[in-house]
Amino acid sequence: MKTNATLAALMLAATAVLSGCATGPSYQSQQQYYPANQPESAMYGTVDSIQLVQGGGQTSGAGAVVGGIAGALLGNTIGSGGGRTAATVAGAVAGGVVGNQVEGRRQQAQGYQISVRLDNGEYRTVVQDNANDLRPGNRVRIVDGRVYRY
Repeated sequence: MKTNATLAALMLAATAVLSGCATGPSYQSQQQYYPANQPESAMYGTVDSIQLVQGGGQTSGAGAVVGGIAGALLGNTIGSGGGRTAATVAGAVAGGVVGNQVEGRRQQAQGYQISVRLDNGEYRTVVQDNANDLRPGNRVRIVDGRVYRY
């Protein structure tokens, strides 16, 4: 019984450590970004360029938990006694790492980096989830951090 409590505590600790490895999208540029949720008045201009950008995989920790459980179950089928406990812990840790990486790859954020030359000569770069019918050269307006065809 003591072994099961120790095993459960180790699995919980491994899952907590691994779920802390989550990272968010990291868009890098020399221009200023205006996220879609930042309030801003309407600005008018012309689309200069549109590029597809990829952010880092953002994870919730669910992949690490599921992977850790699956790894622990597989590790528990190996050996007996102390060897079984060691294999269970190793399986939980390895499964948590793999599960977190798989979730991160599946959750990769994609966005469109839209560069707009405003009527006053300034440039704005907006990253949003879609570019719908926008093309370079289109007249657009930027409202609340999103680019719309005008």
